[in-house]
Amino acid sequence: MEQIQSDVRRLAKDYLGGDAVEIFTRTRRLRDTTFRLLEGHTSPRQASDLYVAAGYLCALLAWMSSDLGHLDDAEAHGRTAWLCGKKAEHQGLLAWTASTRSKVAFWDGRLRDAVQHARRGAMYAAGGTVGALLACQEADAWSKLGAAEETQDALRRAQAARDQSTGDDEIGGLFSCSTGRQEQYAASSHLRIAAYGDALDEAESALTHLQAQPVRAYGTEAQTSISRAMGYVGVGQPDAVMEVLLPVLQLRPEQRYGTVIGRMRDLTTQMTQAPGARGAASVQARAAPLDWCQDSAPRRLALSPGAGTS
Repeated sequence: MEQIQSDVRRLAKDYLGGDAVEIFTRTRRLRDTTFRLLEGHTSPRQASDLYVAAGYLCALLAWMSSDLGHLDDAEAHGRTAWLCGKKAEHQGLLAWTASTRSKVAFWDGRLRDAVQHARRGAMYAAGGTVGALLACQEADAWSKLGAAEETQDALRRAQAARDQSTGDDEIGGLFSCSTGRQEQYAASSHLRIAAYGDALDEAESALTHLQAQPVRAYGTEAQTSISRAMGYVGVGQPDAVMEVLLPVLQLRPEQRYGTVIGRMRDLTTQMTQAPGARGAASVQARAAPLDWCQDSAPRRLALSPGAGTS
């Protein structure tokens, strides 16, 4: 049991800076092993611990599946994680699963569901940083709905949750909300409600914090750089976009999550609609990201033998 718990933490940490498809495969293998153990003879305590481990593994698979463009599979993994959390009556697992399901719903365009999942997760008495992330995810969904007041309220609650947080995150890695990750959510939310100055400040601060972390989360860093580029477009400085995007454009295809591709396409749409969109700098800045989007981790998974995220 100790080995399984250690492996879950390792997978959540490795995903931040590793090969998404390879780590997904390792996670799926450990999930299958854990469920096989649940089918054997176990004590009630062992069964509860196994359900917690299986739940976190399914939540990881849900998060990864959405990054890899398989939203239906992500939703199924999220439901299984939720059932495991209920079976084990584990507050932390239920809160992180709600966060995962909010993320899946957001990228599936089910924004009201994303808000509801985030609010449901906040009802659980879980320590660590999940409360801050849940409020950030609620803000993310409200901003996409164009609800500026609700967005700002959720961002204030995210900061309050961080200020009041106690204890360490049980799993860590993907299931933790660093200061940089929180600032990235704030930046992307402020962009959607046209608070470009705030978004630029938050994106720049987020990059400083993210780049100082011992484990570099390239997906979060990429989204933050894109947020920064969108901020420059918003304040009328499109010439700064290519320099800001350079670290993102250098990512290998297997590091280009579906979520990052989605944000990059949002940037090119914004640039098309911005004043001076027909200028040479703007046209060039749109062409490179569009070419970059043609190859990605979801595409690599689709082309690989035995592709699938179930």
